[in-house]
Amino acid sequence: MSTFLLVEARFYPHLNDMLLDGARRAIESAGHKHETLTVPGALELPGAIALAARSGRFCAFVALGVVIRGDTYHFEVVSNESARGIMDLTLQGYAIGNGILTLDNEDQAVARCDPGRFDKGGAAARAAIALYELRAKYAP
Repeated sequence: MSTFLLVEARFYPHLNDMLLDGARRAIESAGHKHETLTVPGALELPGAIALAARSGRFCAFVALGVVIRGDTYHFEVVSNESARGIMDLTLQGYAIGNGILTLDNEDQAVARCDPGRFDKGGAAARAAIALYELRAKYAP
């Protein structure tokens, strides 16, 4: 049984609870274990994953967070840089499901976070599982 690390940017607790619920269900239904690590915001997600990866304790990672557009350019910085950081780590060979949602408003966020609707937390976990299995198949 492999252990996945769910790394959540807990900026919107009510939304993150739904993302975590979906991710946990997906990992457990695939027969894996999981742990959860919380960071303040989406910009911290790639760094936290990189630090945790060095421990060798986790087979894959699920990045979870919600970024809602505001009145400033900060939305673009957070959205772009968190995605770039996750992609950089993925290209280095880490199996990471990217569940960082970038949305215009809270209604969109609720719909996508809810495991009974779009279940983006579960989708990110399933992506991490798929990448983990792919790496196991093709890694030397």
